[in-house]
Amino acid sequence: MPPQYFFELLDPDSTHDYDYVFCGAGLSSLSLLMRMLQSEEFKDCRYLLVDKDQKKVNDRTWCFWEKGEGFFDSIVHKRWDKVWFHGEGFSKQFNIAPYQYKMIRGIDLYQHCLNILVKKENVRIIFEPINSITNLKGKGVVELHNGVRFGARKWLFNSIPFDPPKAEPGTHYLKQHFKGWFIETAEPLFDPSSNTLMDFRVNQEHGTTFVYTMPLDETHALIEYTLFTENLLQQEQYDEGLRNYITDYLQLNDYSIKEEEFGVIPMTGFTFPERDGNIVYIGTAGGQTKPSSGYTFQFVQQHSAAILRSLLKKGHPFPPKQHGGRFRFYDNVLLDVLVNEDLPGDKIFTRLFKRNSAQRIFRFLDNHSYLPEELLLISSLPTMPFLRAARRVI
Repeated sequence: MPPQYFFELLDPDSTHDYDYVFCGAGLSSLSLLMRMLQSEEFKDCRYLLVDKDQKKVNDRTWCFWEKGEGFFDSIVHKRWDKVWFHGEGFSKQFNIAPYQYKMIRGIDLYQHCLNILVKKENVRIIFEPINSITNLKGKGVVELHNGVRFGARKWLFNSIPFDPPKAEPGTHYLKQHFKGWFIETAEPLFDPSSNTLMDFRVNQEHGTTFVYTMPLDETHALIEYTLFTENLLQQEQYDEGLRNYITDYLQLNDYSIKEEEFGVIPMTGFTFPERDGNIVYIGTAGGQTKPSSGYTFQFVQQHSAAILRSLLKKGHPFPPKQHGGRFRFYDNVLLDVLVNEDLPGDKIFTRLFKRNSAQRIFRFLDNHSYLPEELLLISSLPTMPFLRAARRVI
């Protein structure tokens, strides 16, 4: 049962203040707000959560690897201990312990959080379109489409990317775009104990393209057709890619499509703003998407926990950057290789998985690896394409 919401009519000619205001009711706002409400220091503050969407549909699925129990472990829809990788001339199943690969459905996260939030007397939820977010006399202020304004006495957290990233010298802008089908088969087909993390055997005519398959049980799975390119495709092209993969590689003709999802994630070395006065940017709007891979879920969790620690210890929500230093350099180099087509993306990932453990690759993509193993990863790739890219991005 979806949560119910009640709010009073407000005077549009005045500003109504809360301690903390959250613009956007997606992953990043909910991850941070739920953590703050669990903290003794912040549990009695007054909060406002604003979004135009009431979050009543399953609009996305997050799949990610994780060690041990995570903050949202109670709503994990499915988990796997083994993953397959397929590339040209190479296929291998990896046992990924101590990691597990996990799936959380968007609707489960929204309902889990909102069902808790609506019971909090110090939390107000408004589902209305936002006209603007501005600084007014040192205060973050959000104005709704009806003219009603709300101010943040302390901090306004914004996860809504109003403007696309702008071009910067030495940076690139790719998109990770994908379409997924949740399918059901008439007969048992899938092995629910393992998923396919990446399958690059598909046609690469549009650029770096792969499919991942997440079996939920023997007759249900999520099939996702994914690209790392500068331009989007027509919807029919995604559908054709899905149909061809299901027919050619799953060898399946008798199935029904139960749900569809579509998404676009920025992959860029652009320096996203951290703040504008008392407005703090979080989520993708705050640069928490991994530039070279598009992974977001775990970086949002790490950022949310780090913001809370920073508020508790330093009184401000500005922890050290997650995508800085040498990891930012690695991201920019890989993006440069992909944009300039020095080496096709399918060849890069196939070489990585052929010559390294999944655990080492996961640590690297999480920005948790150490220099010696980073050198091992780098040495498993052809030298010249990455050397040329490194010279261009320095």
